[in-house]
Amino acid sequence: EMDAVYDLPYARVPHPSYGEAKIPAWDMIKTSVTVMRGCFGGCTFCSITEHEGRIIQNRSEASILREIELIRDKTPGFAGVISDIGGPTANMYRMACKDPKIEAACRLPSCVFPDICPNLDTSHDHLIRLYRKVREVKGIKKVMVASGVRYDLAVKSPEYIEELVTHHVGGYLKIAPEHTERGPLDVMMKPGIGTYDRFKEMFDAAAKKAGKKYYLIPYFIAAHPGTTDEDMLNLALWLKKNRYRADQVQTFLPSPMATATAMYHTGVNTLKGIRRGGTEKVETVRGGRQRRLHKAFLRYHDPENWPLLREALKAMGRADLIGPRPDQLVPVHQPVGSARTGGKARPNSRAKTFTTKGVPFPKKRR
Repeated sequence: EMDAVYDLPYARVPHPSYGEAKIPAWDMIKTSVTVMRGCFGGCTFCSITEHEGRIIQNRSEASILREIELIRDKTPGFAGVISDIGGPTANMYRMACKDPKIEAACRLPSCVFPDICPNLDTSHDHLIRLYRKVREVKGIKKVMVASGVRYDLAVKSPEYIEELVTHHVGGYLKIAPEHTERGPLDVMMKPGIGTYDRFKEMFDAAAKKAGKKYYLIPYFIAAHPGTTDEDMLNLALWLKKNRYRADQVQTFLPSPMATATAMYHTGVNTLKGIRRGGTEKVETVRGGRQRRLHKAFLRYHDPENWPLLREALKAMGRADLIGPRPDQLVPVHQPVGSARTGGKARPNSRAKTFTTKGVPFPKKRR
């Protein structure tokens, strides 16, 4: 059925009613290819599982190759680069439960949290073979995997990481640890930061072996249910220690059908259910000031955020983090040349700037 849908005779150009208008979304997806639907990750801030299902639905290799040939032949200005190949998650293609009977009966929201289910087939062999076939298509110079790699699955296959880094990364790869602290990660149903560290180690080793300089761009979320001010402080310290500077950040917004939305509105950890002894409460980040503070921790390097961070650090009993040392978060004073004094702050050449998923902070209604 999926193959039949993708084989329909699409024009592969914007509708004529747009005229000569520039369409950013079209520019982003016009040479990308979806190979599967569904996700068994179960992240609570995401509703993909509710929209597309937990069981992965896969296109055939033949269908995918036909679409790539059509992109090559019908997309105006095609330069031989497939901008992205994947789906809701880049590396769940052909993954499934080892036993169809268990799969039919299972009602767990995630196959990978708190640990990868022993009944899950995590082989990347089908995906590696697909990558290699796509690279052989005449006229295709490069096939990118731009984002969406589930790194807790990827570390199970060193061969996949090597294939990915050697052939399908173009300078950087976006990846989503979302946080560093166990509290919010458990509420998100995401793996611990140690798994990210392991993936980074394997990624860097594969890049070195391939003779390339590649980088990971991490995504993080501020103000997610289950996140305390201390959690955001620890994340900010991790970012500074690793010399990361977020350009844009994502602040949690409750969206329809996401489990975290129910937590946000009820203050209850809905993953734990209702018990005789009562429900497990979850920290919810409400109010403009606290949301701004959590966002400011992610952008600890921005002089505009330093007054708010200084005030918060003093209130948290962490005034020891105010000062000029590398292990301190913000300076004591607004330096000359900072945004608050009308100038432009001097960049730190050692820091690695990255852009996370940008969600604008909601404006107050007047």
